[in-house]
Amino acid sequence: MVNFTVDEIRGLMDKKKNIRNMSVIAHVDHGKSTLTDSLVCKAGIIAAAKAGEMRFTDTRKDEQERCITIKSTAISLFYELAEKDYNLITQEKEAESRQFLINLIDSPGHVDFSSEVTAALRVTDGALVVVDCVSGVCVQTETVLRQAIAERIKPILFMNKMDRALLELQLEQEDLYQTFQRIVESVNVIIATYSDESGPMGDIQVDPTKGTVGFGAGLHGWAFTLKEFAEMYAAKMKIELPKLMKRFWGENYYSPTEKKWSTSKGEGYQRGFTAFVLDPIFKVFSSIMNFRKEEYLKLLEKLSIKLPVEDKDKLEEGGKPLMKAVMKAWLPAGDTLLCMIATYLPSPLTAQKYRAEMLYEGPHDDEAFIGIKNCDSEGPLMMYISKMVPTSDKGRFYAFGRVFSGTCATGQKVRIMGPNYVPGKKDDLVVKNIQRTILMMGRYTEPIENVPCGNICGLVGVDQFLVKTGTITTFENAHNLKVMKFSVSPVVRVAVEPKKSS
Repeated sequence: MVNFTVDEIRGLMDKKKNIRNMSVIAHVDHGKSTLTDSLVCKAGIIAAAKAGEMRFTDTRKDEQERCITIKSTAISLFYELAEKDYNLITQEKEAESRQFLINLIDSPGHVDFSSEVTAALRVTDGALVVVDCVSGVCVQTETVLRQAIAERIKPILFMNKMDRALLELQLEQEDLYQTFQRIVESVNVIIATYSDESGPMGDIQVDPTKGTVGFGAGLHGWAFTLKEFAEMYAAKMKIELPKLMKRFWGENYYSPTEKKWSTSKGEGYQRGFTAFVLDPIFKVFSSIMNFRKEEYLKLLEKLSIKLPVEDKDKLEEGGKPLMKAVMKAWLPAGDTLLCMIATYLPSPLTAQKYRAEMLYEGPHDDEAFIGIKNCDSEGPLMMYISKMVPTSDKGRFYAFGRVFSGTCATGQKVRIMGPNYVPGKKDDLVVKNIQRTILMMGRYTEPIENVPCGNICGLVGVDQFLVKTGTITTFENAHNLKVMKFSVSPVVRVAVEPKKSS
């Protein structure tokens, strides 16, 4: 378990290439907060044994009771990328070191709370879209993707609840592949509808062969992309990693007897994905769930899976507890997902170049716009407040938002501009000092001296002057950052009953 200090995060904040701001969004919520737990656990904030049960980012009592996320929660994670994965990024000149700071926002999946998703999307650059592989792409998934693309946010896809497809529905391997194929196609159709390939973001469609699609079970804490399996077989088959990943998806078939690949299904040929990816998973599941001890012990040895000491006693029992422990040790969700985020989502330095014109209302040649576009920590402060987070003091709020340009510091004198502010006038404008800057860490907050641009933070002492959203700046002629467009008007439902029913 790695406990990192605020100083380490502080050190990473200046390396803008090594920051990833992203939101986790899903249409069905059971299992997404447990998925976030795997990420939080990998960063050493909660114990591995608790991941999946703690629901660390569900901070409110009603969220814990109802097992759904109602308010979006931010948390900053420290992650060190493995050397082999780092080499993939350095070819694109994206990162400066193997250490990353990932600002993660766990936002709700329920359609009634979609304003929380909008607020989360404004302050992030990438989105991990979680889709339930049993119920597939729902209306909410489309809403979320549409909002993300409108805000110029790059999506990556994760198919959750594979454990249900295997244990409850007991799908055949080919059926499971077809299900995955359908979901990837549906998501790409939505992306193609709302995005433009010739636009500044380029082609943002998700593709399993490029590693932008993950599969797994958030509740049990295991996940994989095709890259993990390609790495297992690459040396043995003497095929390069990218080529092998392409063969593990789509119409590629393999004959174990002839040791040959083919693009058409002949006799004795199996689809690459089912033969090399699903087959080992199915074997592990069936041997453990049917208590065939000799078989699963052989499999563990063959796949070189080493169980942690505290799970060794489960080897005798078999069944679901062992299956959970084996899958978590073999394909840990935290590693897979954080590696996907660090590798495939853009850094603020890259993203703000194409997002600036969508964010700023003023002219495209003033200091504020240039500061945002270059993500310049020496430029004028431009910060967007996307929501207010209640504090433990009654009636007080943290102003939560993202620094797009300049550096936000404790005690700094700033102009607080509400959504109705017009440049040159005094309406909806207050000049005040920031009392404190804080890091949002799930249920806790950590004080921090200053926050350079590209990061997400909270401010104390601004809540009296803003209702929900606003712009904070040190530049006198600054225009507002654009107000967010909410796709659904907020819904409040209250059940009432008369005292006397007559």
